[in-house]
Amino acid sequence: MAAHNELGKLGEDLAVDYLKKNGYTILDTNWTFQKAEIDIIAKIENTLAIIEVKTRSSLDFGLPQDFVKPKKIQLLVKAVDAYVCEKDLDSEVRFDIISVHKEGKSFAIEHLMDAFFYF
Repeated sequence: MAAHNELGKLGEDLAVDYLKKNGYTILDTNWTFQKAEIDIIAKIENTLAIIEVKTRSSLDFGLPQDFVKPKKIQLLVKAVDAYVCEKDLDSEVRFDIISVHKEGKSFAIEHLMDAFFYF
């Protein structure tokens, strides 16, 4: 596996651990629909949290969350619609970004709730 893929996988694993510690129930990871992939689908209370994880080894080129572009948002919205229909869910949907970046020998995690709106 390429180094950037390993870093991305590590970031997703750290995000899952972070979410579990903060009371989220993980429903799915790496769920795909057509060309879209949702990194993490989690539930907290009656809210379905759709979480895009962005991991970077440094902040030299910008914050990880700055790399979630409109095309990705569009794909996520389509995928979430399919997920909600397939699972016959009735809950609020929220789009979050978890930003993970290397800070010394460890990683910093920032959870941006309601990171973008889809309408």
